[in-house]
Amino acid sequence: MKFRYLYQLIASHIGVLLIAFLILTLLFAHFAEQLIYEDKTDELVSYGRNLMGDLSEEPGQTRRILGEYGRVLEGRDIQFSLFDSDSAVIYSSGRPASLIKLRQEEWDKIRNGQAIIVNQEFERSDVAVTFTLLPYIRGGQFTGGVLLTSPISGSREIISELNRYLLWAMLAALAASLLLGWGLSAFHVKRLKRLRNAASLVASGDYSVRVPSSKVDEIGELSEDFNGMAEQLEESMDEIDRLENRRRQFIADVSHEMRTPLTTIRGTLDGLRDGMIQEQERERALALAGKETRRLIRLVNENLDYEKIRSGQITLEKTEILLDELLPLIAEQLEPLAEEKGNAIRAEADSSVLVFADYDRLTQILINITKNSIQFTREGTITLRGYMDGGSAVIEINDTGEGIDPEDVERIWDRFYRAGVSRTSNPFGEFGLGLSIVRQLVRLHGGTVDVESQKGAGTRFVLRFPPQE
Repeated sequence: MKFRYLYQLIASHIGVLLIAFLILTLLFAHFAEQLIYEDKTDELVSYGRNLMGDLSEEPGQTRRILGEYGRVLEGRDIQFSLFDSDSAVIYSSGRPASLIKLRQEEWDKIRNGQAIIVNQEFERSDVAVTFTLLPYIRGGQFTGGVLLTSPISGSREIISELNRYLLWAMLAALAASLLLGWGLSAFHVKRLKRLRNAASLVASGDYSVRVPSSKVDEIGELSEDFNGMAEQLEESMDEIDRLENRRRQFIADVSHEMRTPLTTIRGTLDGLRDGMIQEQERERALALAGKETRRLIRLVNENLDYEKIRSGQITLEKTEILLDELLPLIAEQLEPLAEEKGNAIRAEADSSVLVFADYDRLTQILINITKNSIQFTREGTITLRGYMDGGSAVIEINDTGEGIDPEDVERIWDRFYRAGVSRTSNPFGEFGLGLSIVRQLVRLHGGTVDVESQKGAGTRFVLRFPPQE
């Protein structure tokens, strides 16, 4: 059986309100009833004490006083009777005292000077009454008592009227609360339906959906968290799509790059086998096959390096390296490649600059970045510079080449990414892995690598390595 959440909320509101109103009504009715009876008994006690205080020793005077009190109290619907010390009635203003037969324990209390107060009496009177029995003490001696009675019908009418007002007030408040609860419940259910519909859209693959959110209540916070989740899913899916596109492009590029050297190697081997290559050309053909073989090895090694770094299988053997020795070696090694494009390559570093790093991996980092700069610089200058900044060793690689588009600056570190189709002939970073490996290796050293570039004005790579701990 399906019980809608809206009806659950309304039922819970009504249940809570009914229980609260019932408890409050019972407590208030009980309090009001006690207050009314206490007020009535206080009135009877007050009249009784005034009466006993006005009694006189002279019988004529006493008769007159009793008559006056009788007339006054009759207007208040109160009757009184006087008793002597033997419980005999000596005066009654109206209803006979025998209508309320006093019990022995009550007379014992009266003789001891205690007052008797009864809010409701139904058994010893033909009508329900409230009565008080007060002792009359004269000269320190018990001489009798006064009994004052009043029908409780008037008090009960007041209580009944009060209960009717409470009932109407409860019904009115319940109706108002029901309307308010219905409105609030419908409002919250509507918000939950929006979340449910949005979740269905996300489940169907639409990650652009958003719902109104606020921090007013838990539903608003849930909506905000949902929007954050949807945004992250959208970004993740976009990233997955980008990676998938790059993977496809990478596979296409690798297939193309592998096919070219493999075709060259196969052609060379076929030519040698079939005698198609002349004796004087064999040496050049074998050199070409060797070059293409090394190119394939570089492709495999770059992929293996990346996976090793990503899976934490690389172990660094750090030592203190003098940059004024390493940077000139890098420049000298890559100078022939730079001259092919008409570039000049320079290295400069203070003799005191030390970097704490793995020598082979640092060499790999610098060669990757420098070859990238050479590839995209024509008739320019590539500068390798080392210096200390605080306690960190800093290496800058500047070029005066074509620069990088602003939208490509942060993406050049991504795996499979190439900032332009013209970058396919780079012999070291051509497969979209070189700079990605650079960043992974620098982070493995605990350092940072940043790039600044302006289209047409060159590029600057800045590497920072922390000091030895």
